[in-house]
Amino acid sequence: MSLETSYIFVTGGVVSSLGKGIISASIGKLLQEHGYRITIQKFDPYINIDPGTLNPYEHGECYVTMDGMETDLDLGHYERFTGIHTNRNNSVTTGKIYQTVIDKERRGDYLGKTIQVVPHITDEIKRRMLRVDDPEDYDFVITEIGGTIGDIESAPFMEAVRQLKWELGNRALSVHLTYVPYLKAAGELKTKPTQHSVKELQGMGIQPDILILRTELHLEESILQKVAAFCNVSPDSVVQSEDLPSIYEVPVNMHRQGLDLAILRKLGKEAKAGDGVLSKWKNVLAMQAAATQEVTVALVGKYDLQDAYKSIRESLYIAGIYNKTKVHIKFVNSEWLTADGLEEALGTVGGMIICPGFGQRGIEGKILAVQYAREHDIPTFGICLGMQMMVIEFARNVLGLSDADSREMSATTQHNVIDIMADQKNLTRMGGTMRLGAYACRLKPDSRVRAIYGKEIVEERHRHRYEFNSEYTEAYEQAGMQCVGHNPESHLTEIVEIPTLRWFIGTQFHPEYSSTVQKPHPLFLDFIKNLKK
Repeated sequence: MSLETSYIFVTGGVVSSLGKGIISASIGKLLQEHGYRITIQKFDPYINIDPGTLNPYEHGECYVTMDGMETDLDLGHYERFTGIHTNRNNSVTTGKIYQTVIDKERRGDYLGKTIQVVPHITDEIKRRMLRVDDPEDYDFVITEIGGTIGDIESAPFMEAVRQLKWELGNRALSVHLTYVPYLKAAGELKTKPTQHSVKELQGMGIQPDILILRTELHLEESILQKVAAFCNVSPDSVVQSEDLPSIYEVPVNMHRQGLDLAILRKLGKEAKAGDGVLSKWKNVLAMQAAATQEVTVALVGKYDLQDAYKSIRESLYIAGIYNKTKVHIKFVNSEWLTADGLEEALGTVGGMIICPGFGQRGIEGKILAVQYAREHDIPTFGICLGMQMMVIEFARNVLGLSDADSREMSATTQHNVIDIMADQKNLTRMGGTMRLGAYACRLKPDSRVRAIYGKEIVEERHRHRYEFNSEYTEAYEQAGMQCVGHNPESHLTEIVEIPTLRWFIGTQFHPEYSSTVQKPHPLFLDFIKNLKK
């Protein structure tokens, strides 16, 4: 990394879920607007090696990078806001740090020294924060620290930040996000939690350079001045992040308050952008505000948690903006979906997403939803496991293979239309062993997806162990479900579609990982375009 690289550390206090990921992504976007090269990384204090084996109820969705790393969902925000491609170096956990240090100790790299949190663990954290092994050269490296100040698990990360702020001098900056609650009974906004949070940060040897106050209500200037005085932060470096109708308004709000200029000034960097900061971004927001049509999309899955399908939700919202359509999402829990409840759950929606996932729970409900959509010609998009449910439903109800199933769900089925991939059969370790990351897909001429993409070869991200069983291809295509996308090397079927229906497409890959604010994914764009309004 260049000696000119500056480092920004984003921490959070008072409570979790304040939106550090959105703030980090917004800072990255604003610095890009000034012409700077940036990357954003997430350091999480849990001991898991990565989020790949975590239950979505615990941590939300698992986001997959182009190079096949299973990461925190905040990397999705980073990519959607900035358009950058993150990689395995952008997601670091305590588990990954300790695994690296222990491996070095076992090899004898430390020459018999006693291994301690300081300096060995903190040195490894610092090495990754500085991106020592990254061949790319950045003007800014933004590092978000997961969790909340005071968490025992995050202590080594905060010590590493303290050391780096001291060693890097004016090349390092601390941004601290806190919460200003409103006590309804008293009718007051309270700054004391923020003061305590900053004092705790100062007690770790870190003086915040910029404070961002998360609030549900607008804060008067007097409150900002009070926080600045009590927290030893200059008044022009205290900004507020109040609730907004859309997360995509946050960068505009931050720029309006001069956050980008404060960062550049404190780091001795030039503010290169003129009055046109975020002009293209504002055009997207203008389209969002001007949307006149409304449509409801059913999200058919088993995780009744907003963050479990975060990238899908955002991809739908973004595609709606470009179609001048407000997308309303109706979650339909497939675990409780029955034949008697299909009309009530799905009868009024404009389209549906059959969600990805793993395991038996909720599978039969997804199959019922697919059948209802196919028979009532409701535009439907199946993603990963959702695509596999399309294949199974078609086998059972069109091909007449009543016991058709996936090997994942039934080891005894005579018609394994979805089978485990050959290279997955003998694996015993679950973490990081699936088909992961970007793979090429060749689209058939005259197919709907070829027309949507406008090219023959595309590259999309994967996260799966099971695949369409190519032995059944002929039977499917004769009956009307076409296999229209294949991997050029493995010949894995990547996409199926029923061209006689209004919009009925399933993808083995995850297109939601590649959809950004300024470059929405073509499949989501076309899906929203063809919904029943």
